[in-house]
This record gives sequence, C-alpha cells and structure tokens, in this order.
Amino acid sequence: MTTDKPILLPVDREPVIRVIPMPRDSNASGDVFGGWIMAQVDLAGSVPATAHAKGRIVTVAVNEFVFKEPVFVGDLCSFYAEVVKVGRTSMQIYVEVFAQRRLKPDDVAKVTEAYITYVAVDENRNSRPVEPLN
Repeated sequence: MTTDKPILLPVDREPVIRVIPMPRDSNASGDVFGGWIMAQVDLAGSVPATAHAKGRIVTVAVNEFVFKEPVFVGDLCSFYAEVVKVGRTSMQIYVEVFAQRRLKPDDVAKVTEAYITYVAVDENRNSRPVEPLN
C-alpha cells in the first residue's frame, strides 16, 4: 500500500509574496486567471533579482512557466523565488507557487513554477553588469 506524502510549505525559506486571490481575479467558475498568477510570479521574481542587482531590473524573458494545479478564490498563495543563474547583466530566477486551500496548513498544492530572466539596467535603461552568483 502506498501513501501519498502531503505537500507542505517549504520551512527552510520565506515566501517573497503571499496573497489571496479575490473573485475579480477569477472566471465564473472560481478558477483564478493564469494571467493573474503570471503577474504575481513576475513580481515575486523581481524581489531577489532587484536585491542581487542592487537596483533597477527589467523582465526580458519568461523561459519556462508551468501551471501544475488550479488556483481558487480564497487560496493563500505563497511565492518563493531565488536567483539560480547569473550572466554578465542578466539573472535567471526560479519561482515556485504553493496554494493553501481554504487557509488550511495541511491542504497545500504546488500550483506553479517558472524560470524568468531579468536584466539589470541603469537610470537610462541601459543594461549594466551584476555581481556573479556566490
């Protein structure tokens, strides 16, 4: 007999964003729009990108975006993001999204994961170098 191990929120890191989608963020069936989730993922990814770049960044590519499970109105969505690769001016960020269903800590689903590339820019919007990943 196999038992599925429940999914829990990561305990070794803090989410960069936590948000509860509202009815305006969903379709008539209560499923949250993919575009809303994508916008939140972009915001979450920008947090470690901005910190690593020590300043202004721009989104240049969504390299991979996978919707694994639906998100529903009322879910508590936790967005975890980290820098995974650094180029001369660019940073690739990995974002994971977990949804706590009905705010229950033991009812969690990994709903989305994405890789997004950001580029550090100066005040004239020209790319600028960033420090290597340690």
